[in-house]
Amino acid sequence: MHKDPPPLVLVPGIDGTALLFYRQIPLLAERFRVSTFPLPDQSDCTMDSLVDTLREHCDRVAGGQKVTVCGESFGGALSMSYALSHPETLHRLVIVNSFPVIRRRAGLRLAPLLLKAVPWRTMNFVRRFSGARLHSPHTRPEDLSKYHERVRAGGRRGYIRRLEILRQYDIRKRLGEIETPTLFLASDQDHLVPSVHEAHFMAPRMPRATVKVLEGYGHVCLIHHELNLLEEITNWIEDTDGTMAVKRAAGLPSA
Repeated sequence: MHKDPPPLVLVPGIDGTALLFYRQIPLLAERFRVSTFPLPDQSDCTMDSLVDTLREHCDRVAGGQKVTVCGESFGGALSMSYALSHPETLHRLVIVNSFPVIRRRAGLRLAPLLLKAVPWRTMNFVRRFSGARLHSPHTRPEDLSKYHERVRAGGRRGYIRRLEILRQYDIRKRLGEIETPTLFLASDQDHLVPSVHEAHFMAPRMPRATVKVLEGYGHVCLIHHELNLLEEITNWIEDTDGTMAVKRAAGLPSA
């Protein structure tokens, strides 16, 4: 009897469009039944309401199976919040360049006010001006063009609201409750979020977490032509399954 591939849900960063997964979706589809979860362009969202909507999406695509959820940056924060609320629905968790809290909050107070005051098209200039902080070195020009084309689809209301949500977001004291097997992927050239530092902060506080440092990559790493998310996940699964098998054979606890 043919078994459906396991479901994998991709949760985007603060742009919310899920369009930046374009390079990774065909790769992941070799092993998973992939779906994306675009974030709603609404000004009244909360982290709890986003978690509820993500639960509805996961239930719809799961086909009776547990899901692997992969979240990038803000999507990582949402995915970990989801894991705290609905661990019974999860098979694995993959978190890319994310954080348990925004430690420098002054910008979070100022940015929504500025974005409400200026034309939304100004964001196109901001993204181009801040490209060195966002992208991996040697990202191809065509991928930079695709990035700018796709992020323009993001809505103003949702973007501003997600910045506001991060002002209250802080799961540092709850990390130990996330028992879902978790892979943290952290770029060592991330100049927007201290991803490596945050990954190494979070993983030891979680029962079943692993860190993989992505050497030579920036914050927006999933559009890079050399990064294969399927390969990173597959290697982690094989390493984790192998370690658990060894522990079982030795009569040791697997967690």
